[in-house]
Amino acid sequence: MNDPSDSIDLAEAFQRLFEIAPALDAASLAAVYGVRHEVYCRDLGWEPLRENGQESDDYDRHSLHCLLTKRDTGEAIGCIRVILTRANDPDYPLPMEDSCREVIDRAIADPTRMPRNTICEVSRLAVINTYRQRKGETAAPVSITDDDFAPRGGVQRFPYIPVSLYLSSIAIGNLFGMDNLLVLTEPRLASHFSRIGFHIHQIGGSIEHRGTRAPSLLSASKTVPGLRPAMQSLYRLIEAKLETAFRQHPSALLQLPPKNT
Repeated sequence: MNDPSDSIDLAEAFQRLFEIAPALDAASLAAVYGVRHEVYCRDLGWEPLRENGQESDDYDRHSLHCLLTKRDTGEAIGCIRVILTRANDPDYPLPMEDSCREVIDRAIADPTRMPRNTICEVSRLAVINTYRQRKGETAAPVSITDDDFAPRGGVQRFPYIPVSLYLSSIAIGNLFGMDNLLVLTEPRLASHFSRIGFHIHQIGGSIEHRGTRAPSLLSASKTVPGLRPAMQSLYRLIEAKLETAFRQHPSALLQLPPKNT
């Protein structure tokens, strides 16, 4: 059965509504941490309130962040981070490697046997409550439902916000050669992403972490060829925006491989 999004120019519609960029300066990082504070601290109560209104932790110093804003107002509405392994401490585990140590099925995938520069972890996906007011969404930082892909939904129903944030993490993986993205998420959410072409597989049993969560492995390089045509255009738009921003950033940490000519 065809996906209704195949007949929609997702990239054009996204560009009219939103802007996505890596958070590479103090102001954009503050916006990221502010979104997270609103969602994880004020709305959900998963983290303690902070006097400065900024939710952050030690992993942020070893992460790349993306910020989604509303194009017409510049309002920060969503964010996601990609946690990197530590070059000066390669044995330092990513959060999921700790929390899921006992449930990961090493016969399916074993992060400890992967080159450390090829793995990362996607986390802290957050969308402010103004943009997740549908039934069942207010108790989670983000949500995707079956109705998002129903034929009646069309361009207005397509879940641009969570999909674009996850596509940005895939773009970071591809740009920086990190093909193996660890994701701890609701099994249902992983299933929805698989449905739209994400190459994501559960690699272990569930744990209790703010609800039932399961460890999954998302392949950046295998996802892009498997995306539906309309989704491909959206991904290419996001990747191009992120690559341009990273290449213009002066930090040596963010140097990308030379472009193919």
